[in-house]
Amino acid sequence: MRDVSFEVQQGERLGIIGRNGAGKSTLLKILSRITEPSTGSVQLRGRVASLLEVGTGFHPELTGRENIYLNGAILGMSRAELKKKFDEIVAFAEIERFLDTPVKRYSSGMYVRLAFAVAAHLEPEILVVDEVLAVGDAQFQEKCLGKMQEISARQQRTILFVSHNIQALAQLCDRGVVLDRGEVRLTGPMDQAIECYLDSSVGAGPDAVRPDADCWPSRVTILGSNGGAVRIGDPVEVVVEVCSRRGMSTQIGIEVIDQLGHNLFWLYPQREYLQLKPNCPVKLTCRVDALNLYPGSYSIGVWLGQGGRIEEYFWDRNCLRFDVLHNHEVDYFYNFNPQSTKVYQPFSYSIG
Repeated sequence: MRDVSFEVQQGERLGIIGRNGAGKSTLLKILSRITEPSTGSVQLRGRVASLLEVGTGFHPELTGRENIYLNGAILGMSRAELKKKFDEIVAFAEIERFLDTPVKRYSSGMYVRLAFAVAAHLEPEILVVDEVLAVGDAQFQEKCLGKMQEISARQQRTILFVSHNIQALAQLCDRGVVLDRGEVRLTGPMDQAIECYLDSSVGAGPDAVRPDADCWPSRVTILGSNGGAVRIGDPVEVVVEVCSRRGMSTQIGIEVIDQLGHNLFWLYPQREYLQLKPNCPVKLTCRVDALNLYPGSYSIGVWLGQGGRIEEYFWDRNCLRFDVLHNHEVDYFYNFNPQSTKVYQPFSYSIG
Protein backbone atom coordinates (compact mmCIF):
# COMPACT_ATOMS: atom_id res chain seq x y z
CA MET A 1 0.00 0.00 0.00
CA ARG A 2 1.25 3.49 -0.87
CA ASP A 3 0.27 7.01 0.22
CA VAL A 4 -2.91 5.88 1.98
CA SER A 5 -4.03 8.76 4.18
CA PHE A 6 -7.45 9.65 5.63
CA GLU A 7 -9.15 10.70 8.84
CA VAL A 8 -12.26 9.26 10.49
CA GLN A 9 -14.20 11.31 13.03
CA GLN A 10 -15.90 9.95 16.15
CA GLY A 11 -19.28 8.42 15.34
CA GLU A 12 -18.60 8.27 11.60
CA ARG A 13 -19.41 5.17 9.54
CA LEU A 14 -16.75 4.70 6.88
CA GLY A 15 -17.11 2.18 4.06
CA ILE A 16 -13.93 0.83 2.45
CA ILE A 17 -14.48 -0.53 -1.03
CA GLY A 18 -12.38 -1.89 -3.89
CA ARG A 19 -11.76 -4.91 -6.07
CA ASN A 20 -10.04 -8.07 -4.81
CA GLY A 21 -6.39 -7.31 -4.10
CA ALA A 22 -6.99 -3.57 -3.69
CA GLY A 23 -5.63 -3.64 -0.12
CA LYS A 24 -8.84 -3.45 1.95
CA SER A 25 -8.11 -6.32 4.35
CA THR A 26 -4.47 -5.26 4.67
CA LEU A 27 -5.60 -1.78 5.66
CA LEU A 28 -7.92 -3.14 8.34
CA LYS A 29 -5.16 -5.38 9.73
CA ILE A 30 -2.92 -2.33 10.01
CA LEU A 31 -5.67 -0.35 11.74
CA SER A 32 -6.30 -3.28 14.10
CA ARG A 33 -2.60 -3.49 15.03
CA ILE A 34 -2.34 -7.00 13.58
CA THR A 35 0.13 -5.87 10.89
CA GLU A 36 2.66 -3.08 11.37
CA PRO A 37 3.02 -0.58 8.49
CA SER A 38 6.48 -0.61 6.87
CA THR A 39 6.29 3.20 6.60
CA GLY A 40 3.99 5.80 8.09
CA SER A 41 1.88 5.56 11.23
CA VAL A 42 -1.66 5.04 12.49
CA GLN A 43 -3.21 7.10 15.28
CA LEU A 44 -6.22 5.58 17.04
CA ARG A 45 -8.10 7.15 19.93
CA GLY A 46 -10.21 4.59 21.74
CA ARG A 47 -10.64 0.86 22.20
CA VAL A 48 -10.79 -1.15 18.94
CA ALA A 49 -12.81 -4.34 18.35
CA SER A 50 -12.08 -6.16 15.08
CA LEU A 51 -14.04 -8.78 13.16
CA LEU A 52 -11.73 -9.61 10.27
CA GLU A 53 -11.92 -13.37 9.72
CA VAL A 54 -14.17 -16.19 10.90
CA GLY A 55 -12.95 -17.15 14.36
CA THR A 56 -10.55 -14.23 14.85
CA GLY A 57 -9.75 -13.99 18.56
CA PHE A 58 -11.54 -17.24 19.47
CA HIS A 59 -9.83 -20.26 21.01
CA PRO A 60 -11.23 -23.36 19.25
CA GLU A 61 -10.99 -25.60 22.32
CA LEU A 62 -12.98 -23.22 24.53
CA THR A 63 -16.77 -23.05 24.62
CA GLY A 64 -18.82 -20.15 23.35
CA ARG A 65 -19.34 -19.01 26.95
CA GLU A 66 -15.60 -19.09 27.70
CA ASN A 67 -14.75 -17.27 24.49
CA ILE A 68 -17.11 -14.41 25.36
CA TYR A 69 -15.13 -13.87 28.57
CA LEU A 70 -11.82 -14.32 26.75
CA ASN A 71 -12.70 -11.68 24.13
CA GLY A 72 -13.91 -9.32 26.82
CA ALA A 73 -10.65 -9.68 28.71
CA ILE A 74 -8.67 -8.99 25.51
CA LEU A 75 -10.68 -5.78 25.07
CA GLY A 76 -9.94 -4.78 28.67
CA MET A 77 -13.45 -5.35 30.04
CA SER A 78 -13.89 -6.18 33.72
CA ARG A 79 -15.72 -9.36 34.75
CA ALA A 80 -18.57 -7.23 36.12
CA GLU A 81 -18.98 -5.50 32.75
CA LEU A 82 -18.98 -8.87 30.98
CA LYS A 83 -21.65 -10.31 33.26
CA LYS A 84 -23.81 -7.26 32.61
CA LYS A 85 -23.57 -7.75 28.81
CA PHE A 86 -23.51 -11.56 28.73
CA ASP A 87 -27.24 -12.29 28.29
CA GLU A 88 -27.54 -9.59 25.64
CA ILE A 89 -24.64 -11.08 23.65
CA VAL A 90 -26.08 -14.61 23.78
CA ALA A 91 -29.56 -13.44 22.78
CA PHE A 92 -28.22 -11.49 19.80
CA ALA A 93 -26.08 -14.40 18.57
CA GLU A 94 -29.03 -16.86 18.91
CA ILE A 95 -26.75 -19.75 19.94
CA GLU A 96 -28.15 -20.50 23.42
CA ARG A 97 -28.26 -24.27 22.77
CA PHE A 98 -24.57 -24.37 21.83
CA LEU A 99 -23.22 -21.96 24.43
CA ASP A 100 -21.28 -24.68 26.29
CA THR A 101 -20.06 -26.42 23.13
CA PRO A 102 -16.40 -25.90 22.03
CA VAL A 103 -16.43 -23.38 19.19
CA LYS A 104 -14.35 -25.73 17.01
CA ARG A 105 -17.64 -27.58 16.48
CA TYR A 106 -19.45 -24.43 15.33
CA SER A 107 -20.36 -23.85 11.71
CA SER A 108 -18.86 -20.74 10.05
CA GLY A 109 -22.24 -19.04 10.39
CA MET A 110 -22.39 -19.73 14.14
CA TYR A 111 -18.82 -18.46 14.52
CA VAL A 112 -19.77 -15.19 12.86
CA ARG A 113 -22.94 -14.80 14.92
CA LEU A 114 -21.05 -15.09 18.19
CA ALA A 115 -18.01 -13.10 17.04
CA PHE A 116 -20.10 -10.17 15.86
CA ALA A 117 -22.28 -10.24 18.97
CA VAL A 118 -19.18 -10.06 21.19
CA ALA A 119 -17.50 -7.33 19.12
CA ALA A 120 -20.63 -5.16 18.95
CA HIS A 121 -21.80 -5.48 22.56
CA LEU A 122 -18.54 -4.98 24.45
CA GLU A 123 -18.71 -1.26 23.75
CA PRO A 124 -15.58 -0.54 21.70
CA GLU A 125 -15.05 3.05 20.60
CA ILE A 126 -14.05 1.77 17.14
CA LEU A 127 -15.61 -1.30 15.46
CA VAL A 128 -13.73 -2.75 12.48
CA VAL A 129 -15.68 -5.23 10.32
CA ASP A 130 -14.41 -7.02 7.21
CA GLU A 131 -16.35 -9.02 4.59
CA VAL A 132 -16.81 -11.81 7.16
CA LEU A 133 -20.50 -10.91 7.60
CA ALA A 134 -21.13 -12.37 4.13
CA VAL A 135 -20.86 -15.83 5.72
CA GLY A 136 -24.06 -15.25 7.70
CA ASP A 137 -27.58 -15.57 6.32
CA ALA A 138 -29.42 -12.55 4.89
CA GLN A 139 -31.58 -12.06 7.99
CA PHE A 140 -28.55 -11.99 10.30
CA GLN A 141 -26.71 -9.58 7.98
CA GLU A 142 -29.65 -7.16 8.26
CA LYS A 143 -29.59 -7.60 12.04
CA CYS A 144 -25.85 -6.78 12.11
CA LEU A 145 -26.31 -3.68 9.94
CA GLY A 146 -29.07 -2.49 12.23
CA LYS A 147 -26.86 -3.02 15.30
CA MET A 148 -23.98 -1.10 13.72
CA GLN A 149 -26.32 1.78 12.87
CA GLU A 150 -27.59 1.78 16.44
CA ILE A 151 -24.19 1.83 18.17
CA SER A 152 -22.96 4.53 15.79
CA ALA A 153 -25.99 6.81 16.11
CA ARG A 154 -26.84 6.37 19.80
CA GLN A 155 -23.42 5.73 21.29
CA GLN A 156 -21.24 7.74 18.88
CA ARG A 157 -19.11 4.70 18.08
CA THR A 158 -16.96 4.73 14.95
CA ILE A 159 -17.52 2.00 12.31
CA LEU A 160 -15.01 0.92 9.64
CA PHE A 161 -16.78 -1.47 7.27
CA VAL A 162 -15.31 -3.40 4.33
CA SER A 163 -17.76 -5.10 1.97
CA HIS A 164 -18.46 -5.89 -1.68
CA ASN A 165 -22.17 -5.62 -0.90
CA ILE A 166 -23.09 -2.26 -2.40
CA GLN A 167 -26.52 -2.26 -0.80
CA ALA A 168 -25.08 -2.79 2.70
CA LEU A 169 -22.50 -0.04 2.19
CA ALA A 170 -25.14 2.40 0.97
CA GLN A 171 -27.43 1.53 3.88
CA LEU A 172 -24.83 1.82 6.63
CA CYS A 173 -22.04 4.21 5.67
CA ASP A 174 -21.89 7.99 5.48
CA ARG A 175 -18.52 8.25 3.75
CA GLY A 176 -16.42 5.94 1.61
CA VAL A 177 -12.82 5.25 0.63
CA VAL A 178 -12.16 3.56 -2.73
CA LEU A 179 -8.91 1.59 -2.87
CA ASP A 180 -7.25 0.53 -6.10
CA ARG A 181 -4.02 -1.52 -6.08
CA GLY A 182 -3.01 -0.26 -2.66
CA GLU A 183 -3.74 3.40 -3.32
CA VAL A 184 -6.66 5.67 -2.45
CA ARG A 185 -8.61 6.41 -5.59
CA LEU A 186 -11.34 8.49 -3.95
CA THR A 187 -12.48 9.66 -0.51
CA GLY A 188 -15.91 11.20 -0.24
CA PRO A 189 -19.65 10.63 0.32
CA MET A 190 -20.64 6.96 0.09
CA ASP A 191 -22.77 7.44 -3.04
CA GLN A 192 -19.79 8.97 -4.87
CA ALA A 193 -17.53 6.15 -3.66
CA ILE A 194 -19.99 3.52 -4.93
CA GLU A 195 -20.25 5.25 -8.31
CA CYS A 196 -16.45 5.36 -8.58
CA TYR A 197 -16.16 1.69 -7.66
CA LEU A 198 -18.83 0.58 -10.15
CA ASP A 199 -17.20 2.60 -12.93
CA SER A 200 -13.85 0.95 -12.24
CA SER A 201 -15.33 -2.56 -12.00
CA VAL A 202 -17.50 -2.60 -15.13
CA GLY A 203 -14.76 -3.81 -17.44
CA ALA A 204 -11.63 -5.73 -16.54
CA GLY A 205 -9.42 -8.57 -17.59
CA PRO A 206 -8.03 -11.51 -15.62
CA ASP A 207 -5.36 -10.55 -13.09
CA ALA A 208 -2.91 -12.98 -14.63
CA VAL A 209 -2.66 -15.01 -17.84
CA ARG A 210 -0.67 -18.22 -17.96
CA PRO A 211 2.35 -17.55 -20.18
CA ASP A 212 1.74 -20.83 -22.00
CA ALA A 213 -1.96 -20.11 -22.70
CA ASP A 214 -2.94 -20.63 -26.33
CA CYS A 215 -5.85 -18.22 -25.91
CA TRP A 216 -7.17 -16.05 -23.12
CA PRO A 217 -9.87 -13.45 -22.33
CA SER A 218 -8.33 -10.01 -22.83
CA ARG A 219 -11.36 -8.14 -21.48
CA VAL A 220 -14.46 -9.10 -19.47
CA THR A 221 -17.39 -6.71 -19.05
CA ILE A 222 -20.82 -6.84 -17.43
CA LEU A 223 -23.43 -4.15 -18.06
CA GLY A 224 -26.88 -3.71 -16.56
CA SER A 225 -29.66 -1.61 -18.03
CA ASN A 226 -28.25 1.41 -16.14
CA GLY A 227 -24.64 1.06 -17.22
CA GLY A 228 -22.47 -0.31 -14.41
CA ALA A 229 -25.37 -0.94 -12.01
CA VAL A 230 -26.61 -4.55 -12.14
CA ARG A 231 -30.01 -5.11 -10.49
CA ILE A 232 -32.28 -8.08 -9.82
CA GLY A 233 -34.59 -8.77 -12.74
CA ASP A 234 -32.86 -6.32 -15.11
CA PRO A 235 -31.54 -7.23 -18.56
CA VAL A 236 -27.78 -7.78 -18.40
CA GLU A 237 -25.01 -8.23 -20.97
CA VAL A 238 -21.78 -10.12 -20.31
CA VAL A 239 -19.11 -9.43 -22.94
CA VAL A 240 -15.85 -11.38 -23.25
CA GLU A 241 -13.11 -10.56 -25.76
CA VAL A 242 -10.83 -13.50 -26.52
CA CYS A 243 -7.31 -13.30 -27.98
CA SER A 244 -4.86 -15.87 -29.31
CA ARG A 245 -1.21 -15.72 -30.28
CA ARG A 246 -1.94 -18.05 -33.18
CA GLY A 247 -4.92 -19.02 -35.27
CA MET A 248 -7.19 -21.56 -33.58
CA SER A 249 -10.77 -22.31 -32.62
CA THR A 250 -12.17 -22.64 -29.12
CA GLN A 251 -15.38 -23.03 -27.20
CA ILE A 252 -16.12 -20.58 -24.40
CA GLY A 253 -17.99 -20.87 -21.11
CA ILE A 254 -18.82 -18.00 -18.77
CA GLU A 255 -19.25 -19.06 -15.14
CA VAL A 256 -21.09 -17.08 -12.44
CA ILE A 257 -19.87 -17.82 -8.90
CA ASP A 258 -21.12 -16.72 -5.48
CA GLN A 259 -19.00 -15.46 -2.56
CA LEU A 260 -18.47 -18.99 -1.20
CA GLY A 261 -17.13 -20.24 -4.53
CA HIS A 262 -20.29 -22.11 -5.59
CA ASN A 263 -21.00 -22.27 -9.31
CA LEU A 264 -24.50 -20.83 -9.85
CA PHE A 265 -24.84 -21.15 -13.62
CA TRP A 266 -22.94 -21.22 -16.92
CA LEU A 267 -23.48 -19.12 -20.02
CA TYR A 268 -22.17 -21.75 -22.39
CA PRO A 269 -22.97 -21.80 -26.15
CA GLN A 270 -21.89 -25.43 -26.40
CA ARG A 271 -22.31 -25.82 -30.16
CA GLU A 272 -20.50 -22.56 -31.00
CA TYR A 273 -16.76 -22.16 -31.64
CA LEU A 274 -14.82 -18.89 -31.71
CA GLN A 275 -12.59 -18.73 -34.77
CA LEU A 276 -9.48 -16.83 -33.65
CA LYS A 277 -6.89 -15.19 -35.86
CA PRO A 278 -3.43 -14.31 -34.46
CA ASN A 279 -3.66 -11.28 -32.11
CA CYS A 280 -7.14 -10.38 -33.35
CA PRO A 281 -9.77 -10.27 -30.55
CA VAL A 282 -13.14 -11.96 -31.04
CA LYS A 283 -16.06 -10.83 -28.89
CA LEU A 284 -18.82 -13.00 -27.39
CA THR A 285 -21.87 -11.16 -26.02
CA CYS A 286 -24.31 -13.07 -23.79
CA ARG A 287 -27.66 -11.40 -23.06
CA VAL A 288 -29.80 -12.23 -20.05
CA ASP A 289 -33.33 -10.80 -20.18
CA ALA A 290 -33.94 -10.93 -16.40
CA LEU A 291 -31.08 -11.49 -13.98
CA ASN A 292 -32.00 -14.17 -11.46
CA LEU A 293 -29.63 -13.49 -8.51
CA TYR A 294 -30.00 -12.24 -4.95
CA PRO A 295 -28.38 -8.90 -4.00
CA GLY A 296 -24.72 -9.41 -3.16
CA SER A 297 -21.29 -9.92 -4.68
CA TYR A 298 -20.41 -12.40 -7.41
CA SER A 299 -17.50 -13.35 -9.66
CA ILE A 300 -17.32 -14.18 -13.35
CA GLY A 301 -15.05 -16.98 -14.51
CA VAL A 302 -14.09 -17.75 -18.09
CA TRP A 303 -13.29 -21.20 -19.50
CA LEU A 304 -11.74 -21.74 -22.94
CA GLY A 305 -11.26 -25.17 -24.47
CA GLN A 306 -12.93 -27.89 -26.51
CA GLY A 307 -15.19 -30.84 -25.91
CA GLY A 308 -16.50 -29.83 -22.49
CA ARG A 309 -13.22 -29.95 -20.51
CA ILE A 310 -11.66 -32.67 -22.69
CA GLU A 311 -9.13 -30.07 -23.87
CA GLU A 312 -8.66 -26.96 -21.76
CA TYR A 313 -6.76 -23.84 -22.88
CA PHE A 314 -7.64 -21.42 -20.09
CA TRP A 315 -9.79 -21.27 -16.95
CA ASP A 316 -9.87 -18.41 -14.45
CA ARG A 317 -12.75 -18.27 -11.91
CA ASN A 318 -12.05 -14.66 -10.89
CA CYS A 319 -11.93 -12.65 -14.09
CA LEU A 320 -14.38 -10.01 -12.86
CA ARG A 321 -16.15 -9.14 -9.62
CA PHE A 322 -19.61 -7.55 -9.77
CA ASP A 323 -22.43 -6.60 -7.42
CA VAL A 324 -26.16 -7.19 -7.75
CA LEU A 325 -28.37 -4.46 -6.26
CA HIS A 326 -31.96 -4.50 -5.04
CA ASN A 327 -34.68 -3.58 -7.54
CA HIS A 328 -37.93 -2.35 -6.01
CA GLU A 329 -39.73 -2.85 -9.33
CA VAL A 330 -39.35 -6.63 -9.01
CA ASP A 331 -41.72 -8.49 -6.71
CA TYR A 332 -39.67 -11.66 -6.29
CA PHE A 333 -36.80 -13.70 -7.69
CA TYR A 334 -38.01 -15.43 -10.81
CA ASN A 335 -36.90 -19.06 -10.84
CA PHE A 336 -34.57 -19.10 -7.85
CA ASN A 337 -34.73 -22.05 -5.47
CA PRO A 338 -33.15 -20.94 -2.14
CA GLN A 339 -32.50 -24.58 -1.18
CA SER A 340 -30.14 -25.03 -4.13
CA THR A 341 -26.90 -23.40 -5.19
CA LYS A 342 -27.96 -23.66 -8.84
CA VAL A 343 -29.85 -20.97 -10.74
CA TYR A 344 -31.88 -21.37 -13.92
CA GLN A 345 -30.75 -18.53 -16.21
CA PRO A 346 -31.83 -18.47 -19.89
CA PHE A 347 -29.66 -16.39 -22.24
CA SER A 348 -29.01 -15.56 -25.87
CA TYR A 349 -25.67 -14.72 -27.48
CA SER A 350 -23.91 -13.21 -30.49
CA ILE A 351 -20.34 -13.33 -31.79
CA GLY A 352 -18.51 -10.49 -33.47
